[in-house]
Amino acid sequence: MRLCLNGQWNLYYFPETKNAPRLPEEILGAGCPMVPAQVPGDTILDLCRAGILKDPHVEENLYACRPYEFYRWMYRRSFSAPEGTRRLMLRFEGVNTFARVYVNGTLAGTSDNMLIPHAFDVTELVRRGEENDLAVVIDSAINRAREMDFPASVSTGDNTDEYTRLRMPPHSFGWDIMGRMISAGLWRGVYLEEVRETRLTQTYYGVKAVCCSGPETWADLTWRYRFETDDFMLEGYTVRVTGVCGESRFTAEHPARFISGKGEMRVKNPRFWWPRGYGEADLYTVTMELLKDGEVLDSRTERIGLRTLEVKLVTAPGDEGEFLVKANGVNILCKGSNWVPLNMLHSMDADKYDFALGLFKDMGCNILRCWGGNVYEDQKFYDLCDEYGIMVWQDFTLACGIYPQDTAFLDVIYKEAVQVIRDRRNHPCILLWAGDNEVDECYLWNGYMAGSNRYNALTREALPRAVRENDPFRYYLPSSPYIPEGVAWGTTPEQHNWGPRAYCKDDSYKHSTAHFISECGYHGCPDPASLREFLPADELWPITEDGAWDTHSTDNRYNIRRSYNRNGLMTDQVKIFAGSVPEDLETYALVSQFSQAEAKKYFVERIRMKKWRTTGIIWWNMLDGWPQISDAIVDWYGRKKLAFTWLRRVHEPICLMMSETDGWEQRVILGNDSRRTENVSWQLMDESGAVLQEGSCVSPANENVEVAKLRVIPGEKKLYLLRWEAEGKVYWNHYLSGNVPHNREDLCRWAEIIKHLEERK
Repeated sequence: MRLCLNGQWNLYYFPETKNAPRLPEEILGAGCPMVPAQVPGDTILDLCRAGILKDPHVEENLYACRPYEFYRWMYRRSFSAPEGTRRLMLRFEGVNTFARVYVNGTLAGTSDNMLIPHAFDVTELVRRGEENDLAVVIDSAINRAREMDFPASVSTGDNTDEYTRLRMPPHSFGWDIMGRMISAGLWRGVYLEEVRETRLTQTYYGVKAVCCSGPETWADLTWRYRFETDDFMLEGYTVRVTGVCGESRFTAEHPARFISGKGEMRVKNPRFWWPRGYGEADLYTVTMELLKDGEVLDSRTERIGLRTLEVKLVTAPGDEGEFLVKANGVNILCKGSNWVPLNMLHSMDADKYDFALGLFKDMGCNILRCWGGNVYEDQKFYDLCDEYGIMVWQDFTLACGIYPQDTAFLDVIYKEAVQVIRDRRNHPCILLWAGDNEVDECYLWNGYMAGSNRYNALTREALPRAVRENDPFRYYLPSSPYIPEGVAWGTTPEQHNWGPRAYCKDDSYKHSTAHFISECGYHGCPDPASLREFLPADELWPITEDGAWDTHSTDNRYNIRRSYNRNGLMTDQVKIFAGSVPEDLETYALVSQFSQAEAKKYFVERIRMKKWRTTGIIWWNMLDGWPQISDAIVDWYGRKKLAFTWLRRVHEPICLMMSETDGWEQRVILGNDSRRTENVSWQLMDESGAVLQEGSCVSPANENVEVAKLRVIPGEKKLYLLRWEAEGKVYWNHYLSGNVPHNREDLCRWAEIIKHLEERK
């Protein structure tokens, strides 16, 4: 039995002063204000629905939320408990953040971590068959942080040290992709669950090896189990595992002489799970059953994939290094985007998974990176990635700061990681666990002694121990980018290529030494229709570096200022690309999006044309988490920028591309990022559609071939159209030649041609 306690609750709120009430009865007796609340939900959203606050996503309403960082809150509702004798667990999927849970006035438990679920045994507190009172009192996270120790080494880029102690998503404290929003709430579901005394508590599936070719294919599957029972004698127990994927089936049963054990078997002629573009992402529905004397006492059903995923990392600088991903023994050219927060307020996330991951599927991404400044996503996220064949690079939630190293905090992170891993490790989509986002780099940015990052016990001790103990068949990367001893920053195999963010083909991008780029972005202005939804009408034009434009750049004006302003940077990129700033918003947005689209297309094509010297790019980023000026190619309102279509074309497994000018020539390259050898016919045309060169060739599986060379005048500004046909389907790409700046009228004309390529015969 599982009783859902979501829906309408009552929310009480008041400033957390020294003598503020703490217990539910004190809060009720103090006459504190109350509004209706939704669970899953968030206190800020409830105050907006009640008319007390205005929508923080628009104009500069965000700043009005600041006082509520120092409030105490109480969620309250009643529920009817079922009759019975089984144990009852009260489960909170997500609590933000420091909470005390009371059932019928008695403390049931506490929480101090927003990022993981919490469960409390309430068997003795619940009145069965009667109405029960449930209250959750949530303290101010900022006030709790004020009681904590912050050693001198602790540091963050935006002077927000509080997030290094609080287990909340770092972006909540203000980021260049998100406004500051320190809120509270029951942000995921709440449930009352009956618990069997004999039950499975852990399941784990690992694939040790596969053979994907030859007369007989196979996969070596291993599984682990843990169970609990109040049975005095462990006699007569067995564990049975069955798996089904279409016509492929397997089953095995082993005696369970202890509450912990394992089993292994070879699955013959299986259906394999492949990353997108390299094959089908086949999934097995697997059920593990716990039996006693042949009777099933408990079971768990999950979906797994039979595959191996490997990361080959050679931490030497330059060409001596390597960062290579393999699936089932096959080299994978990784193309994808960073997954950043879906929302400022995470109770809104669940409704957006289908849309957001649909964009990744449509784009043809075979990888995404769950950035370490975010929450850990819900099971549905990983379910969809499993289905779509999208590999997940999963950062732990640590980002852009130097964190405390005391034993108590190490224990917090270790326990968090154990729960995060156990809840997600059976998803075949997960490629690796990464310790953090840019923390290795933070030691350098702060000027600490060389090599200090290797003493970071969070990513060198606690997290690798959690991974090795709980997910032994998966790769662990200490940091992103990982800077090992003896390798200089900026020469590591995996890099975040931001540079000065000037012209997209300048030396910082062109001569990157990275083998794998896990961040690389470029600004693009949202459509004017979107800007009108979150900026005041009298501030729409011209663009400024203050006011609402500044707030949505993102830059919190009450914090220390960054070294650059996104709006100024975006305008500079427009000047580079078109020579001057257009006189109207519509043209400005078009040129900005054109500039962004060309940049990101270049980043992906550069990786593809240098294959296998370069092996992947996870560009920044697909989708905004609030209305803003950013590197995203789809804005908060779901409107796609030009880069979406242009990137989708160069993400195709088979793609025709043009290299940069070398002397008097440009090469025409046919890239194949798949396991299929294809016969391809192709054409290179000018913007009018006149054919300049054409031909047909064999495109070998997972390799590039040069199909032609074009003699050019270096620096000449032209639009080339590239068309190819494979398996009876027509594909398009383009190439914009010549040095910047480009003529604005040409850009407007070219944008229309490029937009409608698929409509040509």
